[in-house]
Amino acid sequence: MPHDFHRTLLREYDVRGIVGDTLTEEDARWLGRTFGTRVRREGGSKVAVGYDGRHSSPALEAALVEGLNAAGIDTLRIGLGPTPMLYYAVHALQADGGMMITGSHNPPDYNGFKMMLGTGPFYGDDIRALGTMASSEDVESGHGTSSSVDIEDEYVERLLKDAPSKDYRIAWDCGNGAAGRVVEKLTAKLPGQHTLLFTEIDGDFPNHHPDPTEEHNLEDLRAAVKEHDLDFGLAFDGDGDRIGAIDSKGRIVWGDQLLMILAEDVLQDVPGATIIADVKASQALFDHIAQRGGKPLMWKTGHSLVKAKMKETDSPLAGEMSGHIFFKHRYYGFDDALYAAVRLLRALSRAGVSLTEMKGAMPNLYNTPELRFEVDEDRKFAVIEEVRERLKETGAEMSEIDGVRVNTEDGWWLLRASNTQNVLVARAEAKSEAALQRLIAMINDQLSASGLEKVDV
Repeated sequence: MPHDFHRTLLREYDVRGIVGDTLTEEDARWLGRTFGTRVRREGGSKVAVGYDGRHSSPALEAALVEGLNAAGIDTLRIGLGPTPMLYYAVHALQADGGMMITGSHNPPDYNGFKMMLGTGPFYGDDIRALGTMASSEDVESGHGTSSSVDIEDEYVERLLKDAPSKDYRIAWDCGNGAAGRVVEKLTAKLPGQHTLLFTEIDGDFPNHHPDPTEEHNLEDLRAAVKEHDLDFGLAFDGDGDRIGAIDSKGRIVWGDQLLMILAEDVLQDVPGATIIADVKASQALFDHIAQRGGKPLMWKTGHSLVKAKMKETDSPLAGEMSGHIFFKHRYYGFDDALYAAVRLLRALSRAGVSLTEMKGAMPNLYNTPELRFEVDEDRKFAVIEEVRERLKETGAEMSEIDGVRVNTEDGWWLLRASNTQNVLVARAEAKSEAALQRLIAMINDQLSASGLEKVDV
């Protein structure tokens, strides 16, 4: 029988839904069947599969494998671990694609799928086409095999390959997410002193939610750094593809600020390279890249979209405000928070300065973090279009790469729709507190005009 996915399930750069409501095991089975069909039609025969620590993940993984096998695809099951370990497995095992069951940083009742076709991203129209294939039963049939592959130790060794020999005193907060076991193995082989927080993988996330972009989720990390007098702290999201950091003074080093440090290091080895950052990133980052001879490129938010742009521009490094960091330089071009952590150690070691010193030398700007507020799933993109049209009427200077990013004399502000949650995301940056408040007022004026509540900063 044909199958129809829930209208909200197939997103721009991954598949995401509420388990038992908009996402079921039958959906997983059909995702395997349709994606497996696509792999076969591209000449492939084997797909690597992994899953995160959510309670729903093992059952979804089993159903997914059934669907892949039914399409005639052999599955290489790497088991429980972070998303970048699945990405690595596709490269290391020479698979023809990869599927990761993960809810990333979403609430515990969510889950989803991230996909690779060959070693490249699978997103946009390709994801939506799976829905058409399922509803029309346009699928292949076969009898694929299933085998388990333990790649965790090999992945850890690959991470260590670019680690410096310098001793650092670091706190690592895994938030009970899927990176916990890998972090335990990684830090056991790194020099220095390592304080580990919440490495036990637990889909209930009993200590705090694993999202390092939310400041309150970094309180335990901040306390550990202070208590043990450490050099800095690192935090990871639920599936280990996003990184957060604080310095020895407890100050947050945001994703775009981490990219400033990493870009400076990469540009030493690849002069004049194109470095990509998403529309939420600080103007200071783009200026920093240009001042050091690089070519800054602003692009859309979304891990798949960034990876595709990296391939198009031959960029060695890219990043997002949310903490996705992508290394093509000395690596594979995908977002890996654990590898980004290792490269941060390398960058600090080569620069000969501390993270605290680097944070202190950054421009003193006034900005908001990512401000997220709920809006009906059917309304969020319409709101952005309404804002865009109103701004065009006023002649505002803006970028429309992803949502609207508006430049003013006071700085800039952004409003965009999330592709993974039913939220709008806002951000603003200015050179003074008064200017920042004026930018926030502009955002609120637009929200009010579309019948939404104001941003609470």
